[in-house]
Amino acid sequence: MGMKRPLAESTYESVKDYYGKVLKSSNDLKTSACTASKAPHPLVRKLIAQVPDPVLDKFYGCGAPLPLGIHGRRILDLGSGSGRDCYVCASLVGDEGSVVGVDMTDAQISTAREHAAEFCSKLGYEKPNMSFVQGHIEYLDKAGIKDESFDLVISNCVVNLSPDKPRVLREVYRALSKGGEFYFSDVYADRRLPAQVQAHEVLWGECIAGAMYVEDFVREAVKAGFDDPRVLSKEEIVITDPSLKEVIGRARFFSITYRLFKLPGLLETKCEDYGQYAVYKGTIPGYPHHYDLDDHHTLEKGKPFLVCGNTAAMLGESGVSWLSPHFEIHGDRTTHYGLFDCGGPPAPGGAASACGPGACC
Repeated sequence: MGMKRPLAESTYESVKDYYGKVLKSSNDLKTSACTASKAPHPLVRKLIAQVPDPVLDKFYGCGAPLPLGIHGRRILDLGSGSGRDCYVCASLVGDEGSVVGVDMTDAQISTAREHAAEFCSKLGYEKPNMSFVQGHIEYLDKAGIKDESFDLVISNCVVNLSPDKPRVLREVYRALSKGGEFYFSDVYADRRLPAQVQAHEVLWGECIAGAMYVEDFVREAVKAGFDDPRVLSKEEIVITDPSLKEVIGRARFFSITYRLFKLPGLLETKCEDYGQYAVYKGTIPGYPHHYDLDDHHTLEKGKPFLVCGNTAAMLGESGVSWLSPHFEIHGDRTTHYGLFDCGGPPAPGGAASACGPGACC
């Protein structure tokens, strides 16, 4: 296609048309980008099965960005679409928590709202604990989202559809309370995409044309305040349509679930060693024996685990992170021992440590 890369308004209209009119169900997709690439946790699968069929039929996503252990928390879903993830979170947070979905598409918002009250009633809630707001994810302020009003923000294969991704990240950071987290899946590329790919309307709707070069995303996340982005999972996307494969050439695309924590003053640019270790209490539902912070930090229940300062902060140092009720952090930052040794032997007593690729650990 020979047109220029879509500007904001044309991008919005193209996305609304694709998801509101062109796609009748997830079976109409031409790539695996906008369908879950990895099976969700069994607990999440059980809850998905309880979601009304009309909501499930209009679901498009590239992962399962649904954290567990969120009872009583305030959840914001960016680009909530038909609301599937909101419905699941409504079950997970209980009647003490709340869920808000933001989407710009009339048809999707209508589907999400239609079944919300009945669904919450079946859960035994006196009143619905989820609501849906029409708006753009780049302008959460205009949608009525206040500063520091949410504990977690989730999103499922939506940020790549935005014409202004840095603004999305800044708005998420603003909306999160201190200690909160942006826990989301999206599509990324292994390179910066040429103009003809970025301008392709079908690839845009399929979450491919808007995919950021993954290194550019990390840079923008840090600029927004999310130091040390962590990867939880990564799956390569399959493009089966021959005509689309011809357009993208050698570029490769991945569905990645990222964890971005809002911990101002606690996260550093390097992996620093303060002699700290963490112990998982085994209290997060669905994870009685272990917990994966990211793709290379797995903590077993009751077992001391050596951590850098950043990981200590994410798990609950000083009680700031939303994860803090589930972990014990031993040690403070009084004494600094230099860079955290990512390949050193376990500490006396059998404490484990693990580091890998990433901004820090």
